[in-house]
Amino acid sequence: MTLLSRTVKSKSSNNWVSEYVRSRKNFGLEENQIKTKVSKNGLCIKCKGSRYLCGKTRCPLLLRVNYFLKTIPLISSKEISGVSPPSIFIGRIGYPNVYAGPLVPPIHEDTSIYDLPEKWFGRPIDQIVGFRSLLVRGKKRIHVNKFTEAGKIFEKTLELALADKSVETELKFSKKPKGSIFLDSNVQPFGPSAVIKKFHVGNTRFDNRLEKAYYDTDLKSAQAVLDLYSNGVNVTKIQKAFSVGAFGIKKNRRLVPTRWSITAVDDIISKNLVDRVKRYPIINEFRIYESTYLDNIFQILMLPSAWSYESMEAWYPGTVWNQNGEKTVIFSDYENYNGRSKYAKIGGCYYSARLAVCEQLIKEKRQATAIVLREIHPGYIMPIGVWQVRENVRNAMKQKPQLFKSLNDCLKFVRNKLEIPITQWIIQGELLKRSLYQKKISEFLK
Repeated sequence: MTLLSRTVKSKSSNNWVSEYVRSRKNFGLEENQIKTKVSKNGLCIKCKGSRYLCGKTRCPLLLRVNYFLKTIPLISSKEISGVSPPSIFIGRIGYPNVYAGPLVPPIHEDTSIYDLPEKWFGRPIDQIVGFRSLLVRGKKRIHVNKFTEAGKIFEKTLELALADKSVETELKFSKKPKGSIFLDSNVQPFGPSAVIKKFHVGNTRFDNRLEKAYYDTDLKSAQAVLDLYSNGVNVTKIQKAFSVGAFGIKKNRRLVPTRWSITAVDDIISKNLVDRVKRYPIINEFRIYESTYLDNIFQILMLPSAWSYESMEAWYPGTVWNQNGEKTVIFSDYENYNGRSKYAKIGGCYYSARLAVCEQLIKEKRQATAIVLREIHPGYIMPIGVWQVRENVRNAMKQKPQLFKSLNDCLKFVRNKLEIPITQWIIQGELLKRSLYQKKISEFLK
């Protein structure tokens, strides 16, 4: 007896489970097309979406299942056609032999919004989960250093990564696509997938900026990323092309798993922006920028000092990185004027926020010490990607900042905006402590 069957027979099972089973029968799906996985903590089995044992304000599992049910008709056949946003995905499991291929929703209209996070800010999480869930993933196992030997399937995947607009696509799979319901409240939403047998892409018009970088096999990948960014290409589009090995010296090109490529591009761009920021004069006042989205609260301090940067995240109990905790946990990392050489402990969010902060300083041609304070509340019911941090900070930078004469005045203001006592932020924050307690040489010269 499967886990799902046992759950259905339980007297305390919820309607969504019964609906899920009925939908399977209605669309004639095969038993092995649906996988049900259980997390180690087993809270979802005990809770069944009604007791909120994970501490979140809504059940993320119910939300994912709701959209998963809508994708069931998509996996009743070995073929699918639709308009790709355009979108591709490079996995990381099994590296260096990874799955690579297109993402295609069964929709025959402009789907560019389905994979363009720059346009997602302000949209409800239900809609974002819907975008993710409708993308059917075609895949082929490819060695990251031998992708040129992967044949036409990868060639077509590359075309999508370089495409300027949504593209009509047709996929034929070796088996019907499989979907999975992972009974864990902290798993990102994703659609069904299957190994590709045939792959057709309609008339594709390349983004001429991406195409130029692709054909320049003497241009290093980092420089290609910077050139494209300076020419107005969206960060998301650069990340896709970077992921499929479209940039760099020809002999050095390789596939980069999507998750890694996102952080790599954010890091490359923001490092360059930091170098430019250091050339500008320091701001004259203390500033605070604000943004709130999906129960993420951002307070961003800019201090009149030479460039340095700190990113701090406070995860409430029941949130992604503090699921079983009883107290709020604060993670942080920072860099001094000379930067950092090690990967930030808090992950990709560090680099996405740094990029957005530097964009504002570049726009003003000014320099500052930037400290990003982020509170993540239980309303942030599942991880949806680091884009959310980048766009939240970008949104904050668009607002008129609050101006203050001292850091103490800044902290008094922040105290009324964040729930965590300011003393906890100071204890955790290296740059925040330095700014408060470390005297500057100029003070001794007065």
